Amino acid sequence: MNFFEKVRGHKLVSFSLILLTLTIGVLIGTVIQTGTRAAGQPAAPGATPLVIPSPVQMQNEFTKIARKLEPAVVNISTEYIPKAAAKAEKAVPRGGRRQQQPQPDEEDDQNNMPQFLQRFFGNGGGGLQMPEQDVPSSGVGSGVVVDTNGYILTNNHVVEKATKLKVRFMNDPTDYTATVVGTDKDTDLAVIHVDRKGLPYAKIGNSDAMQVGDWAVAIGSPFGFQATVTVGIVSALARDIPGDSTSFQHFIQTDAAINPGNSGGPLLNINGDVIGINTMIASRSGGNQGIGFALPINTAVKVYNDIIKEGHVTRGSIGIHFDANPNNTELLKVYGAEHGIFVRQLESGGPAEKAGIKVEDIITDINGKQIRKGQDLIDIVADTPVGTSLKVGLIRDKSAKTLNVTVGDRAKIFAELYGGKKPAAGADSPAEATSVRFGISIQPLRPTDRERANYKGDGVLISDVEQGSFADDIGLAKGDIIVKLNRQAVTAPEDVKKIQTGLKPGDPVAFQVMRPARGARGAGEPQTLFLSGKVPDGNQ
Repeated sequence: MNFFEKVRGHKLVSFSLILLTLTIGVLIGTVIQTGTRAAGQPAAPGATPLVIPSPVQMQNEFTKIARKLEPAVVNISTEYIPKAAAKAEKAVPRGGRRQQQPQPDEEDDQNNMPQFLQRFFGNGGGGLQMPEQDVPSSGVGSGVVVDTNGYILTNNHVVEKATKLKVRFMNDPTDYTATVVGTDKDTDLAVIHVDRKGLPYAKIGNSDAMQVGDWAVAIGSPFGFQATVTVGIVSALARDIPGDSTSFQHFIQTDAAINPGNSGGPLLNINGDVIGINTMIASRSGGNQGIGFALPINTAVKVYNDIIKEGHVTRGSIGIHFDANPNNTELLKVYGAEHGIFVRQLESGGPAEKAGIKVEDIITDINGKQIRKGQDLIDIVADTPVGTSLKVGLIRDKSAKTLNVTVGDRAKIFAELYGGKKPAAGADSPAEATSVRFGISIQPLRPTDRERANYKGDGVLISDVEQGSFADDIGLAKGDIIVKLNRQAVTAPEDVKKIQTGLKPGDPVAFQVMRPARGARGAGEPQTLFLSGKVPDGNQ
């Protein structure tokens, strides 16, 4: 290769290098320029940026209620330490109250509360009800300040087992120790007190002014979340709960959400006035399902005033137990009345017994006011001051009578229940069961039957009840003792047969029976029941 060829080759290489460098530079510049243009272009052409306006509060009636009432609604936390646990820890419980013992039937027969009804205050922050077992536990509920000097209205079931009671106010992390001033198990209300002055308090309304469809606002601590506000309407008034534990509660029903922890908090009207104390819900899940119950504030105020004055609530009573079955028309007809309540038992030495009222009397009116159901009597008598005389109209042996009855203190009348010694045991004699009409088999009473039932009188023992029979339908049960049939005394199976032969289908028939105590009810004494119906066609 000569010199010129070498030079030509070097030039070609150099030119190629220069061309490659220029190409790379152009590409890099293009990429940079393209990126710069892309960064400067909007991702959403035509879109206008959003601007946050200056804050303007949206006022409405619910906002005003929340702002006004939240400071007066408190969170209540409880702690229960059993005595055994307290001794083990060498600690002395303070501020506690003994759990109240089961109360007697006030005036009528009561059943257990349906399981789907829940009285609760959020055990452990989210559960239901205070546990029945005697173990350490805690819970959370609500309350409403009704007096600037620290008096708070809440539910009895929130505080009844508490050995430690703490109250927390809105926007205040301090837990203030509270004491129980008094409780009323019959209305599930309690008054507690914290040592603070100048507290914001809620205005009391008049629950009688409420109508179905009115706005209702609930404030409380559901699941421990303090100052929670829920809104709904009044969905029913004067709601009586079937099987509830007392006859002194006629609830306001609401669909405002009420959950565990709301118990004891206020239900408010659209003006922010307290018209109820939230107490329980109807629920199969344990949470809100749109049916809550609040005790009317008019009832709560009466309880509160009694408690702050006397430390307890005083109610009138005449000392009777009555048949609360609403379908007892046949029973009343047998005894000669069209309406009224049937006296099935008297408290020994009580006002009714002293005035001359007897078992099997039918009370038809009090002070001229007609009595059609047990609640009519309870409402009148319970609100009558102790010592007041009432004119009680009744039917006895199909004749009208009027007796003056002096109202007594319910707590004293029912203080001692069903005393008496059991009869001595005797030798058994063979007893053969006899089948009679209405689907029952009966036999004579033996000494051990009387001992087992704690019953000294006459009658016949029901040894069997046919399932689905007339007797089963009206509530007769194996072990009941028939004392009377259509007001005629029964001492032997032959008496039952004789009375039955005079009855035809469609006739009213009434059984008076003694039912042996089951469990601890009545300290072992039998219960007197009156069961009735219409004689069915045929033998059953």
